[in-house]
Amino acid sequence: MIQNVLREIGGIGLYGAISVCLFFLVFSVALIRACLLKKSFLNFMGALPLDEGQPATPTQEVPRHE
Repeated sequence: MIQNVLREIGGIGLYGAISVCLFFLVFSVALIRACLLKKSFLNFMGALPLDEGQPATPTQEVPRHE
């Protein structure tokens, strides 16, 4: 039954191509954004779980969400 429904929809093959392109675009943007992060910021964020509640001082200003 589902096969018959999908056959009746015109241009259904286009949805697969659009979804793959959209996935590739989102993945590429996320990869580029991750590569452009500053090393000092990554080190600061990586040390956060280990700081035992003491305020850390990053080498560069970290954006605050206040």
